[in-house]
Amino acid sequence: MIQVEADSETDRQHAFEVLLKPLLDNAFGLAVTMTRNAADAEDVVQEAAMRAYRAFDSFERGTNFKAWFYKILTNCCYARHRTMKRRPEAVDLDDTSELYLYRQTRAAGFHEQNNDPARLLMNRISAEKVREAIEAIPEEYRVVATLYFLEDYSYADIAEAVDCPVGTVRSRLHRGRRMLQRTLWSIAQEEGIISDLKQEQTNA
Repeated sequence: MIQVEADSETDRQHAFEVLLKPLLDNAFGLAVTMTRNAADAEDVVQEAAMRAYRAFDSFERGTNFKAWFYKILTNCCYARHRTMKRRPEAVDLDDTSELYLYRQTRAAGFHEQNNDPARLLMNRISAEKVREAIEAIPEEYRVVATLYFLEDYSYADIAEAVDCPVGTVRSRLHRGRRMLQRTLWSIAQEEGIISDLKQEQTNA
């Protein structure tokens, strides 16, 4: 009887590790973005893995393990944030237009050569730089922006992961985009992307 239980637990652990291991690198990156601290991110991922293993029997085999685990990971990040009892971060959007990137790319003359210059610009910015920009915005917007822009989650998947209505996700993403636009334009300038695009336009 004892041997059967041991074998069963070994099989359970193996099945869990097979599903978890491919996610760990991205999970750590997500946790770094949400916590802004590598050490905190390691703790959060470890805690999430422990919680997931304890709850593994409730996971429906054959369904989306990544979404299931990321929901646990996100909850751990939120729990850590509440424990630290940080004050809400003030967000001032008055000086950032909803069409900031559109206006900047238009002023740079990119609209003459491309019908979606903002997308053209975004495609030139590395994922690492986008992650840095996302890390700079307040947590409630940072989490949904990370899941949407870096993990390619749908509104419904994000709503499930952060346990809030889809309408709230849309609202946070809307505000998060406004915060990101100015930073992304600055990154594009610093990385020489703007000057490269202008040169390409001149040579076209």
